[in-house]
Amino acid sequence: MASGYDRGFYSGKHKCHGLNVPVIADPAGRLVWISPPLPGARHDMGASREHGIIDALTEHRIPAAADTAYQGSGPTVAVPQRRRRLDPDSGRMRPLSQAQKDVNAAHARRRGPGERVNAELKNWKTLRKIRSSPNRAGQLIAAVQTLMIANT
Repeated sequence: MASGYDRGFYSGKHKCHGLNVPVIADPAGRLVWISPPLPGARHDMGASREHGIIDALTEHRIPAAADTAYQGSGPTVAVPQRRRRLDPDSGRMRPLSQAQKDVNAAHARRRGPGERVNAELKNWKTLRKIRSSPNRAGQLIAAVQTLMIANT
C-alpha cells in the first residue's frame, strides 16, 4: 500500500503505481522534452496545462498535433475529427464523411513521429517497471531524457 507522497501515484484498481508524463517531440521524431511525473490518474490535458505546455503553444503560436484528449486546448493544437451524436435519445453516432477520414489520416501521419518517441520511451524497461518510489521517477525520467537526446 502507498503512503505519503506515493499515495497520489497508487491505483487501487490496478494495484500499482502509475505516472503521467507528457512528452514533446519535434517533427522529425526526436525527443525535445519530458515533463516531471504526475500521478497516473491525471488527465493528459490537465497534466499539459499544469506544466504550461498548452499556454506556451498558444502564446508563441506553435502548431502542434495531439490526440483527442486535447480537444478544446486552443487554436494551435490540431486534434482529429470525432464522431458526433446524431440523436441524443437513441445514442446513434453519425459516421465520419470521407473528407473527415482523409483529414484524420493526414493528422495521424503528422502525429506519427511523436508517437514514435513515446514508443521509444516505453522500450526503456526502467521506466516501464519502476521499482523505486515515484519520488525518484523524476530522476529516472531525466536520466533517460539525457541518454535519448545524447544518442540522436
